[in-house]
Amino acid sequence: MHKQSQAESFLRVASVQRNDFLDHLSAVEQNELLYRWPFWARPEQIAPQQDWSLWMLMAGRGFGKTRAGAEWVRQIVEADGSARFALVAANFAEARSVMVEGESGLLAITPEHARPLWEPSLKRLRWRNGAEARLYSAAEAEGLRGPQHSHAWCDEIAKWANNAGQAEATWDNLKMGLRLGFRPQITATTTPRPVALVRKLVKENGAIITRGRTYDNHMNLPSAFLVAMFVDYHGTRLGRQELDGELIEQLEGALWTRDMIERCRIGMLQSQSGTSRGSEQTGVSPVDVQDTVRPEPVEGHLSAGPNSRPMQRIVIGVDPPASARGDACGIIVAALGGDGKAYVLADRSAEKASPEQWARAVSDAAERWQADRVIAEANQGGAMVQSVLQAANISLPVKLVHASRGKVARAEPIAALYENGRVHHVGAFPRLEDELCGLLIGGAYEGPGRSPDRADALVWALTELMLRRSREPRVR
Repeated sequence: MHKQSQAESFLRVASVQRNDFLDHLSAVEQNELLYRWPFWARPEQIAPQQDWSLWMLMAGRGFGKTRAGAEWVRQIVEADGSARFALVAANFAEARSVMVEGESGLLAITPEHARPLWEPSLKRLRWRNGAEARLYSAAEAEGLRGPQHSHAWCDEIAKWANNAGQAEATWDNLKMGLRLGFRPQITATTTPRPVALVRKLVKENGAIITRGRTYDNHMNLPSAFLVAMFVDYHGTRLGRQELDGELIEQLEGALWTRDMIERCRIGMLQSQSGTSRGSEQTGVSPVDVQDTVRPEPVEGHLSAGPNSRPMQRIVIGVDPPASARGDACGIIVAALGGDGKAYVLADRSAEKASPEQWARAVSDAAERWQADRVIAEANQGGAMVQSVLQAANISLPVKLVHASRGKVARAEPIAALYENGRVHHVGAFPRLEDELCGLLIGGAYEGPGRSPDRADALVWALTELMLRRSREPRVR
């Protein structure tokens, strides 16, 4: 849950007390309250107190990044008449329409008596105390060669054009011109994208990174918008990037790419109650949209619920952990459709679970999805794996498989199935997909965690469904 602003806390006060407080404010005090940023801002929208040279506010759309950047500028210029700001956007039009004249721009957030003089022809703002700000375009890097500044606000740096290195040249020229004042600072507000400049700044020494999600600002966003975003994008690569503010990088030489996974995604199954069921426990937004989310049904060859059976087979892939409290136990539910394609239905992996706990998770998944068989890796002690599963009252057959090749070698033919459009993800599985995209050609793994447990379980399940079905009879 995000941290509350003073305004949100104020709304929780009894209405009688709120009204009594507001009634005792004069008209001047009420107007001042409207423009009092510390009252309205959430803690993560306030610039860090410690010493810093770069503050990067990297968050989802609608989080309030522009407002935070503009209020930071206002705070500096109103306290220091010697401040000289550079306002840098992807181009001059966006610098003007967003940073200066926009709904959260410098003119709108400043009370009329303190509003700066805006000189569009000179691309300049001037405050009564002598502070100034000038507009610059990231498409014209040479424009920042020469001018000196004490501070800079850079907006949406992830969309700065960099075809010929303009974005990085703009940044370099900007930093070389920050030679005024006692402590030059840059604030960068952006939606994360894995472009060269963003990747560079995230790793920069001394940078303070603030992250946030669209849903953190739910008090100021229409509920219909939040519901629509959750329905259409929750858990997808686009949603994680543009709404959750995650920096999702694509590793060079990965067996799975983000685009490949997005192409194979078809939507969520619906439960028998009618509301959608997330395929993975990924957390929820501050607004309780789950009960109102009703995505469109997936294609006709899939069921309207997990207990219907248009699929030819359903199996549970299991990658047991090496120790009782070690890595996660990968548990993936997959089906073979009547069209000959495979469908990944659920990720029920168990984190840091004891043998009894992960076996129970496998049993629950098998019962819920009416699976035909459990496919479990036996390299970590085949007899133990089978006995643990049998102790969990799993009545269906358990097939133990042995890993004679490395994880990446086993995964390569499965990745080829994805590339050929023969596998679909029914919904979004962020942690599984992160692991898939961390498997690199050549045998390395650079994804989250020490081991791709979920990815391994998926490989076992899909190998059973797609690569062995012609050689083995079906067992009920």
